[in-house]
Amino acid sequence: MVKVKATVHGAVSIVSAIANKKGATLGIELKVEVTIETSEGKGIEIQSENRSLSSRLINKTIEKIVSKKHLEKNKMVITINSEIPTGYGLKSSSAISSAIALACAKIFKPKLTDKQILVAGVDASIESKVSITGAYDDACSCYYGGFNVTDNGKRKRVDFERVPSNLIAVIFIPKNRKRGNLKKLKILSPIFNNAWELAKGKKYWESMTINGLATSAILNSDPKIIIDLIEKGALAASVSGNGPSIAAIVKKDNLSNVKKVFEALEGNVIVSKVNNKKAEVNEL
Repeated sequence: MVKVKATVHGAVSIVSAIANKKGATLGIELKVEVTIETSEGKGIEIQSENRSLSSRLINKTIEKIVSKKHLEKNKMVITINSEIPTGYGLKSSSAISSAIALACAKIFKPKLTDKQILVAGVDASIESKVSITGAYDDACSCYYGGFNVTDNGKRKRVDFERVPSNLIAVIFIPKNRKRGNLKKLKILSPIFNNAWELAKGKKYWESMTINGLATSAILNSDPKIIIDLIEKGALAASVSGNGPSIAAIVKKDNLSNVKKVFEALEGNVIVSKVNNKKAEVNEL
C-alpha cells in the first residue's frame, strides 16, 4: 500500500493560445491537492466535492502513466481537493491532470521527467476533449509557476521567468457563465500573435491587456471592464482562458480600487498571490 500527495497551483492567461497555438500564462497561488492511495485489487475510485470534474480526464491521465499490468493489480483511491473554481478559465483541469500525472509517476514511474509528466496531462486533456490545444501554456504555469511563454503546437517553453512576488491577482467570477464562440478568436489571429510576441519580449502587461481587449470583445465580456481596471491601477487585465473569469494583476496599493471595479458587477471576487513554486509530490 502506498499513499502520495501532489500539489499543483492554478494560473491565469496572458495570451490565449486558441487562435495560433501560442500562449502565455502566469502562476497563481490557488491550488489543487491530489492524494492517491493504492492497495491490492483493481479499479479507480475518485473522491471529490466537485461534481463537475471530468472523470474521463482523470482516467485518461492515469492511463498515460500507469501500465495496464499495474492497473490490473492495484486499486486506486484518488482524493481531489481544489481551491480553483472549475469551468471559468482558471486552469483547474490543467492543474488537476498535472497533479494526477505527478502522483501516479511518483508511485509507478519515478524516473519520468517533468516534461513527460506534463505531456501526459496535456495529451489526456486533448483526448478527453477537455481542451482544444491541450493547454500546454496553462500546464506549464500550473506545474512550474512563474511566467511561461509557450508554443503549444511544438510543446515547447519558449520563455520562462519568476513573477515579482509582490504582485496579486484579483479574479472576478461572473454569475453568468455564458461563454462566447471560441472559433471566432481566430478572426483576430494577427492580434494574438502580436500579443504573444510582446510576451516573448517580456512585455507581459501590455501583452495581457491586448489579449484582454481582444478576447472580451469576442467572448461576450465587456471590454470596458478591462479599461476600467487599468484606469484604477491594474498593471494588466484580461479574460482568463476561454472565460468567463477576468483577472487583473495589481500591486498591493491598488488592490482595493481594482476590487471595487469588480464589486460593482454580479459575481464573486477571489484574491490570490502570484505563484513561483513548482509542483511537488510527497509520500505520506
